[in-house]
Amino acid sequence: MVISSKEVCIPPSTIATESTDYNRVEELKAFDDTKTGVKGVVDSGLKKIPKIFVRPLDQLNQKSNELDQTDIQIPVIDLQGDHQEVVDRIMSAAQEWGFFQVVNHGVPLSVLDEMIKGVIRFYEQDDEVKKEYYTRDRTKKVWYNSNFDLYVSKAANWRDTLAINILRSDPLNPQELPAVCRDITIEYRKHLILLGDFLFELLSEGFGLKPDHLKQMNCTEHINILSHYYPACPEPELTLGLTEHTDVVFLTILLQNDIGGLQVFHKDCWVDVQPSPGALVVNIGDLLQITSNDRVKSVEHRVLANHAGPRISVGFFLTTRFDVEAEPNGPIKELISEDSPPVYRQFSNKEYVDYFFTHGLGGKRSLGCFKL
Repeated sequence: MVISSKEVCIPPSTIATESTDYNRVEELKAFDDTKTGVKGVVDSGLKKIPKIFVRPLDQLNQKSNELDQTDIQIPVIDLQGDHQEVVDRIMSAAQEWGFFQVVNHGVPLSVLDEMIKGVIRFYEQDDEVKKEYYTRDRTKKVWYNSNFDLYVSKAANWRDTLAINILRSDPLNPQELPAVCRDITIEYRKHLILLGDFLFELLSEGFGLKPDHLKQMNCTEHINILSHYYPACPEPELTLGLTEHTDVVFLTILLQNDIGGLQVFHKDCWVDVQPSPGALVVNIGDLLQITSNDRVKSVEHRVLANHAGPRISVGFFLTTRFDVEAEPNGPIKELISEDSPPVYRQFSNKEYVDYFFTHGLGGKRSLGCFKL
């Protein structure tokens, strides 16, 4: 997951090179300068992936345990079921998995379908139009690039990203959005905000708090919409669509098309999250794990590269503002007791996000650095 932040400049000396005759920095810059991303690589007709995308074998094999998934899937929760049962099932899923899918969530299927089509229209439009949004300045409200951590990561991921950053208190000017997906993005945002508010109410109740407790903490003030485009990959076994990571937000709601690849790390194994028509994937972010004093958990997930494509996903990330001084984050005082002392120290959201951008995807998890 990525949320807006100031551009981080990494000196070339921090990027490992494999040999004296291979200049990784130059290849990264050449790729970046095309402003056409991974899709541009595919469109050029290359049959082998460039070296900057190849992951070391030890990384490809990390946590590679396979699990018989015949009877194991992340929980699917019907949000129109019995209220207390819905609360209980969400808390169980958030504690055991950190992930669940929701159905009967109130977002029309036509909106979900059109959002996927809007993302495809953006990426498959004329390159010169798309390049107008290409930047590594994450202070912009709307930006497009490939791999936010391109110059930090050990290997680039096989995906491109369109990011839209919105404050609920300061709505985005529609004219700042790409024309090909403008109307549907506005409509999608409206529905997802309502769903996010409802999920936070259910989680607040699950913690034994008033339904509006988490919302009153401004957990939904900053909205980040990341639309990922994963082209078909000629050598998917050599790279990843998205490196294993956790989300440095409170809550993520994910829309994906019918091409799989998302995996959740559960009980020392990677478990596939099978696409389900009309369902949305929800996962707990780091800040909610901290706020809950470890009552729910944020877990690692990744996306595999695939011979099929394009895979489309739209992440809707909900969190507090980090660009202004605000109340420090830490466990909710109502969830702290003699039997449940605080696990984490107080810190600012900006401090947490800055740590994430310093280390990039696949780096050391932030949670441990903020524990008491």
